[in-house]
Formats: sequence, C-alpha cells, structure tokens
Amino acid sequence: MRWVDGTVTVEDSVASSTSLGGDLLRTTFLPSITTVTLGLIRLRDRSLCLGPIRLITFGPPKMSSTSVSWPIDGGLLVGSAGGRFTIESAGGELRAKLDGYQPMLPRRIYEATQLRLHHGLVRVQLLRLAGLPPQKVQPALASRVAAAAIDAAVCAGMALVFARRQRVRAFTGIAIGYHLACWTASGRTLGGRVMSQRVVAIDGSRLSLLQSALRLAALPLSALRRYPAHDDIAATAVVEDTPV
Repeated sequence: MRWVDGTVTVEDSVASSTSLGGDLLRTTFLPSITTVTLGLIRLRDRSLCLGPIRLITFGPPKMSSTSVSWPIDGGLLVGSAGGRFTIESAGGELRAKLDGYQPMLPRRIYEATQLRLHHGLVRVQLLRLAGLPPQKVQPALASRVAAAAIDAAVCAGMALVFARRQRVRAFTGIAIGYHLACWTASGRTLGGRVMSQRVVAIDGSRLSLLQSALRLAALPLSALRRYPAHDDIAATAVVEDTPV
C-alpha cells in the first residue's frame, strides 16, 4: 500500500491459468462480491451496498481487451470522489489495483480494518476468477467426512472438559476458534492430520484468516446443497497431504 496526500494505492494479484477479457471482468468481478460476502454486501446500480447503505459508488466502467476500470464517485467509505479501481488480466496474472482512492476513515483505522478486508475479499474474488486447479489430488469424500468427525469429537471433548454449563455454546465457540486457527496456521486440523489432508487456497497457498472465516461461515450451504459450496465460495480446496 502507498499513502500519498490522503490517497491510497493498493494492489493485489494471483496467478491465472487463462486470459480474461475486459467485458468478462466487468460482468463478473463486482457482482461476485455478493457471493464472497454471503449476501451481506450487494451490487446495486454500480454501488456496493450494505443493506440500504451505499458503501462505494462507481462511475461507468472503461474497458480494454484485457482490463476494466471503474472511477470512484462516492459512498460512505469515500472521503472524496476520485481514483479508480482496475482489474487486469495479463502476463499470466489477474491483478487488482485501487489507485488514488481517498478513504473516509483515518489512516490508522483504515489500515487496521478496511484495508485488511479489501485485501482479503479481493484476493478471494481474484482466485475464483483465475480458475486454477488444486495443486494435489483431492481426498475421497469418505476421508473428508472421517476428518470432520474427528474434529467434531475433539471440539466436543474440549467442551465437556472445560465447560460445566452451556456446553452447546462452548462447543460452538471452540469449534469456530479451532477451525479458524488450524486452517489459517497450517491448513491442517487434527482430523486432517490423521486422514492426511489439508485445506489450501486453490493456488496452493495458505489460507488467510478471512478466507478461513468465509469457508467456515459457508459450511451450512454445503450441507444444504450436498456439495462443497464452502470451497467454491472461499476459493479453497482440500488436498491429500503427508503430515510433517
């Protein structure tokens, strides 16, 4: 990130297996924010909205054969109109650049909150568009179920040991913290270690905390749809792995 005279420039990139045209980037990138925020933020009339609140409003996009760029016109999170948000597909990469943006928040608060969310959400969106295959063979469904059962047993055991009352709440809190910590630190839960599997981003890298949280929050969708929707949404994959 570069901060100059109250404006910021932020860049993110991921490897991409294919070249994407500007028009495809225009029609897919911003609308995908609804998916990666589980419907919390929606795109309406070129505005990213949290309920009735317009967080950021963009002007008409400009496209080239390999990129799309939106001017920043206003919104609650914008201190002053100006700057651009650009997505480009070139050189085997997908790149996102926020340039000349003036945040409404003071610098320290922006860096501790909005900037972290920006990096996390943009990275997930770029990974979803990049369409990279997992780096290793994915384990069988039975192996994944067995790992999940082991993890559930571990969390239940901890709740029984450490909580005398409200054990359901304790189990829920322990399960959330356990999975976020394990996925973010190494991609391996205890169940994953036993079954020789781990969770990675689809480019093979380690999960960010936001990616782990998104994957966990989307788990109920997988149960409803009977396929790993949480991996599709968070741009993650479970791969076979030898514990070290």
